[in-house]
Amino acid sequence: MQPGFAHAADAFSADSPWMLGDWGGTRSELKDEGVDFQLNYTLEAASNFAGGYNTSTTARYSDQQAFGVTLDLEKLLNWQDAEFQMTITNRDGKNVSDQVADPRTGMLSSTQEVYGRGQTWRLTQFWLRKGFFDDVLDVKAGRVTVGEDFDNFDSKFQNLAFGSGQAGNWRGDHWYNWPVSQWGGRVRLNFTPDVFMQVGFYNQNPYNYDRGDGFRMEFNPTEGNLVPVELGWQPQLGADKLPGNYRIGYYYSSTHDDVYGSWRNGSYGDTAHSYGGYILAQQQLTAQGGSRDRGLTLTVQAVMNDHKTSKTDNYQSVALTWKGPFDARPQDEIGVAAGRIHINSSYTRMLGDENRFNGQTDYNSLAYLPIQDGSEYNYEIYYNVQATNWLQIRPNLQYISAPGAVNQVDDAFVGGITANVAF
Repeated sequence: MQPGFAHAADAFSADSPWMLGDWGGTRSELKDEGVDFQLNYTLEAASNFAGGYNTSTTARYSDQQAFGVTLDLEKLLNWQDAEFQMTITNRDGKNVSDQVADPRTGMLSSTQEVYGRGQTWRLTQFWLRKGFFDDVLDVKAGRVTVGEDFDNFDSKFQNLAFGSGQAGNWRGDHWYNWPVSQWGGRVRLNFTPDVFMQVGFYNQNPYNYDRGDGFRMEFNPTEGNLVPVELGWQPQLGADKLPGNYRIGYYYSSTHDDVYGSWRNGSYGDTAHSYGGYILAQQQLTAQGGSRDRGLTLTVQAVMNDHKTSKTDNYQSVALTWKGPFDARPQDEIGVAAGRIHINSSYTRMLGDENRFNGQTDYNSLAYLPIQDGSEYNYEIYYNVQATNWLQIRPNLQYISAPGAVNQVDDAFVGGITANVAF
């Protein structure tokens, strides 16, 4: 945003960062004084063009409203390097993935990433962050989401398999990404401006996730705690100082989970703690027209989970985005990505054992548990139109191979569209 634009812009002005304008200059004045309001809306619609479990053409939409405020406590209270964040969210709508995959299993990924995690109102952020020793040490605590700090980057893909926080997508029973918050925090040590290490501690109880419990703040009943550890490197490479985001992490959960390989005669015989790791490597490769605000960026991700307790034991994806492909549209963006989500073989065997125990052999029986085996593959291409400073419109095409990793379900071709509005 260029200086003076927000003050001069009225509501619905293309130059304003906010659709409702600058409230006669009040909003910019408040931000300068340390109070920054966020009012955002995201809509994601998708239609199953062909294939999938339900081959009829179906369309679904889901959306999210987010209402937030950031308080710069250094400006407001002269508390050096400190800030407070509060965000309330609401999610509504339906997901076309329910038609793409067998409803008894669902898709592993989702064609609409904004769907899920409970279609309900939540207190998503309520935390305090404070830096110490000239930003060598940074501490944050309160109601937080794990993925806002760990395994984090910006993404515009509509398919869940290509966004930030993939470690939480494939271990979502313990690692909660946005908008589900939990009591916890993290301590970050900045060795250099480019290199950091951080460790988190997040309390887990059933109220964190349940629909209708988005404002329950209890610590009890505590089921355990999630502890992620991450080493990061965020360089600026070459003469153009091209930004990179490299992270490697590990997590451990003290909760007790069923061990899939211990399933015998209708029940599990053993439990274990869960653990896993992840890798994120993102690097801008080119600067276009002498500006690093335009160019190609490559993102590679991988997640590895334990074989005892995790339904999905590994995941990989690769994405390429091109910001400012056309001189006439320097803020538009093109993205293309492919991802693989693999089912744990112990989970596959458990499904077969349970079907045999229940005397189920017919896939078409409602009581039959479809065998999830191998991998689900997701592909997406999008074009992001920066229509105004406050509006993005992003049509996309997706292809899902083996939805839910169930061989009996046909591959699906899905068309989608996303809109992001900053009010």
